[in-house]
Amino acid sequence: MSIEEKQNSPTYQDFNSIEYPKNEKEVSNFIKKFYKSTTPIEIIGTGSKTKIGKSIQCAKTLNLSKINGIIEYLPQELYIKVGAGTPIQKIEEELKKNKQQLAFEPIDFGFFLNGKSDFGTAAGQVACNISGPRRFKAGSVRDHILGFRGVNGKGEIIKSGGVVVKNVTGYDLSKLVCGSYGTLVALTEITFKVLPAADENKTIIIHDQKVEAATDLLNRSISSSNDISGAVFFPEEPEVSGSLKNIENTFKLNNLQHKGSITAVRLEGAKNNIDQRIENLIKELNITNINISILDFYQSDIFWNKVKSLEFFSNTKNSIVRIVIPPSACAHLIYQFSNKFKYYLDWGGSLIWLEAFELSEEMFESIRKKVVRFGGYVTMIKNSDYLPYVEDVFTINVDKFNISQNIKKSFDPKRILNPGKMYTGI
Repeated sequence: MSIEEKQNSPTYQDFNSIEYPKNEKEVSNFIKKFYKSTTPIEIIGTGSKTKIGKSIQCAKTLNLSKINGIIEYLPQELYIKVGAGTPIQKIEEELKKNKQQLAFEPIDFGFFLNGKSDFGTAAGQVACNISGPRRFKAGSVRDHILGFRGVNGKGEIIKSGGVVVKNVTGYDLSKLVCGSYGTLVALTEITFKVLPAADENKTIIIHDQKVEAATDLLNRSISSSNDISGAVFFPEEPEVSGSLKNIENTFKLNNLQHKGSITAVRLEGAKNNIDQRIENLIKELNITNINISILDFYQSDIFWNKVKSLEFFSNTKNSIVRIVIPPSACAHLIYQFSNKFKYYLDWGGSLIWLEAFELSEEMFESIRKKVVRFGGYVTMIKNSDYLPYVEDVFTINVDKFNISQNIKKSFDPKRILNPGKMYTGI
């Protein structure tokens, strides 16, 4: 069996020796050695996102968790520079001291993996480019990375960007590594843009909506002039075998009812105008006679932390699928599988989080075909034990695949960095 055949095999693993480099130089030396011997390596931080994409089998694991810490933080300049293995939680705690934030809302996979919060690392957020509920307003991770340092598949140290937004020198490699899942570069240092946190935030909860009405309401909210920063829908949980009912426990807030579905709209901003914006939005949406609740700052924060942490899927043993789709197609797609799967909607219906019990490869492919037909794409976020291996967990067309292959060759000519993590042959 050739090296390439071995690397593409779901069962290939001679042994799993973990290396813990403490700095960039050590990362470079390790990768140079692996490049020389054509040794495939898995790159991880805390391992909180290893379930995303294809399961890979490598001879070595490069754990970057020891390359951590805040290197430079200048609140007045609106940036923070950190080691790649720095926990996101540590970064957010430091930013909070200066009433600042990572506006893309780093997402947390800890709850559906092990039932508790696990924010992962800075490099993990960049590598996966998966953003939270504020994505449609603030942009994704790639819109908030100013620069990085890292090591390519030949062991060469590379850097891109800087500490200012208007850095236009050379190619923008920072955006390229976002969403590359460790297949191009082992990140060692990342510079993020930070923004002021809002003085106030409140959430309107509309109770017992059907999916068509909810998606219509959410999209009218986003299109309004009231500056919405969150728009989610949690349906009444279906009777699905093997799926835990979590909505009541997840959103157990003082004045929040749990009868039927939950449609939620968040508003953030200055204290002196947020109540007026809420009043305007309620009138604009014509929901004055509908059963609603208003979550104040404290409860609103709790609610959206639970949303971005995916607590709705807490302790699930099932597969988790992420679907991005035009909002106009959302309700139609939902009706094709709403009784078979547990789901909720984010980004006003542009994002579907789906929990599937005993998901087969045939079923996954059927979902993918339906989504592609509507102009969307699918990512397998977590494989269950029922589906340990799927040939293709990302959606890609032939042209993009060829481009991806050429980029991979430039950064990692021997394909030793997370081989096959995204696509077979890359």
